[in-house]
Amino acid sequence: MNLEELLAFAGRNQLLSIALVGLTIAIIVNEVARLFRGYKALPPAGLTALVNRDNALVVDLRPIADFEKGHIPGSKNVQMSQFDPENKQLAPARALPVVLVCKTGQTAGTAAKRLKKAGFEHVHVLDGGIAGWQQADLPLVKGRAKG
Repeated sequence: MNLEELLAFAGRNQLLSIALVGLTIAIIVNEVARLFRGYKALPPAGLTALVNRDNALVVDLRPIADFEKGHIPGSKNVQMSQFDPENKQLAPARALPVVLVCKTGQTAGTAAKRLKKAGFEHVHVLDGGIAGWQQADLPLVKGRAKG
């Protein structure tokens, strides 16, 4: 296919051409935004490695009832309504890796931006949230967190 045929196709299928250009722009914008957001998405297997290797703090932002039904072993529950980078559980971890967990990963992204603004150096969001953790067949513990 040469340029002439491509332009002829685009002329005959304007709606498809506009949709292709729009999707391409949206993908580029999304990828550029991802580069500058200041935190990293972490796959479930990466979370276990980070906790074992670097003593990462895992912060679960879900409501207490959801947390008690099942959470990542060793995670701390901090309600999003009470989320503050100066929180007594968070502030001492400023130099440690911090991994934020929510139901699907969306809420954790908002909290991650706040931590980065507050000077936290190593901020991660669990990719896919607790749902991604469960899909990877990784264990959850029930009940209240100790400590």
